Formats: sequence, C-alpha cells, structure tokens
Amino acid sequence: MTNYSVFNRENRPLYTLLNNTYTSPAVVSPPEGSASAAGRLFTITSGSTSVGAGSNLLIQISNPNVSGRTLYVSSISGGISAAATINVYSSGTITGGTTPTPFNCQFGNSGTSVASARVTTGSVVGSPTLFLTSLLAAGQFTFPFTGGIVIPPNRSITISVGTGSITAAANIVWWEF
Repeated sequence: MTNYSVFNRENRPLYTLLNNTYTSPAVVSPPEGSASAAGRLFTITSGSTSVGAGSNLLIQISNPNVSGRTLYVSSISGGISAAATINVYSSGTITGGTTPTPFNCQFGNSGTSVASARVTTGSVVGSPTLFLTSLLAAGQFTFPFTGGIVIPPNRSITISVGTGSITAAANIVWWEF
C-alpha cells in the first residue's frame, strides 16, 4: 500500500508506549517498588570480607518449610578485588559464619522476613544444583532478576564468590508474598 504508515497510528498501533506527561501523568515502577512500599522488600549483605586461598565467599537465604510465603529474588550484587567466579545454586549447605538479620528496605518498618540468612567463607556442600555461573573481573557486579528466581517454602539459594585470595562483598535482595 502506498503511503500507508505502519508506525503507531491510533487506529492500528503496533505497540503501546506509556507517555508520562504533565497532562496525563503515570508512575511506572518495577515490582520492587510495590514490595518496598508494602514493607516486604528485604536485603542481606556479607559486608567486605577477606577470603583466603582456596575458599569462597558464601551467602545464603533459606525459606523455611512452614513460612507461608514465597521469596522472589530481585538482584544479586557485590564487588571483588580480583578476578573470580560467581556460582549461584539452588539449595546447598553452608556451615559456620554469621546469621545476619534480613534488613527491611522500607526504613522504619518493623516487619520481618521469614527467611533465614547465613554468611561465611568456605565451600558449598551437599547436593546443590548450579544454575548460574559467570566469570567476574575485579570491580562491581550485578545480576538483576526482578523476581525471576522464585524460592518456595523449604528451598534456599546459595551464592558463592571465589575461589582465591580476594576481598569480596555480596548482597542479595528479595521480596516476599
């Protein structure tokens, strides 16, 4: 068809684009925004941790069997002082270390997470299932999932950053419903 415009005609749109204008304002945000507003967005961090040769920085969140909630991973981020590998597992066992309390991302909200957390150095044992691995250069890293990893009750996610003599930090952010 001659002179037939296929781009964004009101009577035959190919796609819809929300315009945020002064005359018709709209707020568009990822699900984390609503989760935080509801007091259900949580995070834990390992802090800056010295990792010895042959070890890994390990960070894990577990959803207890009777929690009644599902965890949705928003992102995994952190930083390392030298090249390393990140491995993300479903399940796995880590022992020792600390058990930090998940932080509610709505400042001042007293709501608590159903998840338990553990941070340590060492190796993941048991029968974990590796589902993400990536080589990392020294510096910061981030893996946005926007809820794409779902942790039902009686499941856990374990992040391993290493192996080697490095200083590393890892963070995991999730929401619960």
